[in-house]
This record gives sequence, C-alpha cells and structure tokens, in this order.
Amino acid sequence: MEKPRIVVITGPTAAGKSRCAIELALKFNGEIISADSMQVYKFMDIGAAKPSAMDRALVAHHLIDIVLPDEEYTAARFRDDASNKIIGILSRGKNVFVA
Repeated sequence: MEKPRIVVITGPTAAGKSRCAIELALKFNGEIISADSMQVYKFMDIGAAKPSAMDRALVAHHLIDIVLPDEEYTAARFRDDASNKIIGILSRGKNVFVA
C-alpha cells in the first residue's frame, strides 16, 4: 500500500501558515490539522491566532479547542489525535494539510 502524502506547512509566527493551509485545502480538496500548541486549548482565543469562524466554515479544521486549559496535552497525545484525524480525513477521500 502506498503511503499517504501529507502536506506540512511550517514557519515562524505570523508568517501566514494558516492562510496558506486554507488556500491549499480549498484548491486541493483538503482538511486542516492544527499543530499549534495553544490552539488545542478551549478559551485561549487571544494570542493563539485561531482560525476565524468563517475560515472554519470554509475548510474543516481539526485539533482546535479540544482540551481545557488545565488539562495536560502532550506530544504523544497529539501524535495519537493527529493520526486518528489523518485516517478519518483520508477515508473521506480528502487531502491532509498540517499547519
């Protein structure tokens, strides 16, 4: 079986990664997995640069607002959550963009 291709967009803060991911996901039938360490937390909207409600309506975003601020969220848990999301996205015939 061929390994799935996953696009990972990296770069410094405020470089436009999220906008790039949205544009690519729209153009190439994709969904976005957030790899931002703060976007996983509910209620942490200021300073986390979460995508707007409009952006989320345009393209499905995953791993945003999934834990409370007092919960521990580890790299291992991210790996598991992201892996599950990737499987789901690919099963729907969509492309995966991680930003």
